[in-house]
Amino acid sequence: MVKIDGKNLTIEDVVNVSRYGEKVEIDENSLNNVLENRKRLEELLSSGQRIYGVNTGFGDLLNVTIESEKARDLQRNLVRSHSSGAMEYFDDEVVRGAMLIRANTLLKGYSGVRPDVIKILVSMLNAGITPLVPSRGSVGASGDLAPLAHVALSMIGEWRVRYRGEVVDSKEALDLEGIGRLDLAEKEGVALINGTSFMASIASMAIFDSMNILKNSIIASSLSLEALSGTDDAFREEILNLRPHQGQVKVGKYLMRIIDGSEIIEKSRGKRVQDAYSLRCIPQVLGPVYDTIMFVRGIVEKEINSVTDNPVVLDRSYSGGNFHGEYLAFAMDFLGIAISEIASISERRIARMIDSKLSGLPPFLTPSSGLNSGMMIPQYTAAALVSENKVLSHPASVDSIPTSANQEDHVSMGMVSAIKARRIIDNTAYVVSIEFLVSAQALEFRNFRPGKGTYEAYSIIRESVPPLLEDRPLNPDIEEIARLVREGEIVRRVEKLTGGL
Repeated sequence: MVKIDGKNLTIEDVVNVSRYGEKVEIDENSLNNVLENRKRLEELLSSGQRIYGVNTGFGDLLNVTIESEKARDLQRNLVRSHSSGAMEYFDDEVVRGAMLIRANTLLKGYSGVRPDVIKILVSMLNAGITPLVPSRGSVGASGDLAPLAHVALSMIGEWRVRYRGEVVDSKEALDLEGIGRLDLAEKEGVALINGTSFMASIASMAIFDSMNILKNSIIASSLSLEALSGTDDAFREEILNLRPHQGQVKVGKYLMRIIDGSEIIEKSRGKRVQDAYSLRCIPQVLGPVYDTIMFVRGIVEKEINSVTDNPVVLDRSYSGGNFHGEYLAFAMDFLGIAISEIASISERRIARMIDSKLSGLPPFLTPSSGLNSGMMIPQYTAAALVSENKVLSHPASVDSIPTSANQEDHVSMGMVSAIKARRIIDNTAYVVSIEFLVSAQALEFRNFRPGKGTYEAYSIIRESVPPLLEDRPLNPDIEEIARLVREGEIVRRVEKLTGGL
């Protein structure tokens, strides 16, 4: 059970609810704050204060006054008009993460909503009612307006949701679960759709998945190091401590524990002056990736516990800019760049292992090269994915296209950054999987026992994928190893022997 209070939501909480279906509980004390904040908003409206999006129009229509008897119509019209996304729907886990983050944000008690709004969001999560949300339409300023509007539209019973494995009208799912449809009151429409919840949802899962990919990459690089009869001289702690970046030192220690006890490296030690950069500089490349993930994690965990809508209700209503997604835009661009480097250096080790002139192993790691092509084409696939990552790594946050008749004249494009980062992570998982496939095959030609962590990883792979004795379609092998990588199975079993990063 994940308990939300507006202040203590973690990346792991978001993943557990969105991906693994953990139930959500609302902190009652926080609900009291929400109720008090709603009373304050109603007092401000009674006093005649002009409040953006409550008794005015939106965006460039902010100077249009809305009569009080039409205030609720304004909120419904807002949700309907902003439900204008396009293209494929987000995965359910992204939508569920956004719903959780939105509920947590509203629970901080500065958005002027009634407690019922939060209760309906949480009830939908717990009942497995997931709105269909088009993935394109947010420019990351005024938050994720179009995606969040489709969630709000589902809450009022006017959209479609995925429920019990089927797509049904949201009103049907809400009625079957005994959840009352939301009758939007003043400000509640704008509070539901104005914020960074979808970007933050993608970012939360991106951080979780990035750390898993990084750990897999360190293990895969250890297999490659042994497959290429590399030396561990460059990973000695006394060398790494001379440049004491936390990530570099951590990765070096983790790698040394994985290869501990390797007969292959023991035989290589002293025979090689130095290895190629893709081996020798593993801590210097993957260490900065670790530090980047931790930096981005700090930004995202602040974001999912922040007030990101507009206006906010304090002693009076204030129009601010907390909805602007620049923090997440920068963070996701930075994360995408870092994760693409995992794939880039991984592909270089793959290429090295299949090149007999560099590896000293049979060409393309097959006993009968020429008749068989062996591991030739998996490297092509890795190269294609690395090239795609390079294109995707161009930062979206340097772009801005004004919206709403230039009232919103600078936007973050944070959603583009988040979607790109997620694609880079998916691509990189496959590159690392191919490195596992190739390095396990290369180890078939080494006559000495690898390190304890390396041997465990090799054994896991061999439980699912047999050695390549003659050519066969390798797509099933790649997909099976990719499953092990995504599910964290290799990391879990290796870390039981070696300890964690």
